[in-house]
Amino acid sequence: MARIFFNGQAMTGGPFHAKVEGLLIGPARTAPGYRFFSIRDECPGLLADPSVRTAIEGELYDVPLERLRDEILPGEPLELELGVIELADGTASLSMLLARGQLERGVHREITEHGGWRAYLATLGREA
Repeated sequence: MARIFFNGQAMTGGPFHAKVEGLLIGPARTAPGYRFFSIRDECPGLLADPSVRTAIEGELYDVPLERLRDEILPGEPLELELGVIELADGTASLSMLLARGQLERGVHREITEHGGWRAYLATLGREA
């Protein structure tokens, strides 16, 4: 089993939640030091940045490694990569991060100020 922090469409109520249903540990936040980006308004990506003090909301799951490998990761966009983050409680967790080189492309909207995917979607008149 692997602990993974989801902060987008796999969260409760999201369109990809069925892939992780029944595996929720509970709500969680990143430690301060993360920026947050929208990928085509389809999914979000985290980016570690020690110069910022923001924390991002999400949910923590305990997912079998086989499900992560076979069902979840193949569906992730190429703009994201699996990485390790720090949670608010100081523990480490897997999460989907903005892939190397993506920030420099300048095409992803920064949504850090919203503090989470659901809050961002609400500004678009959408729900997660």
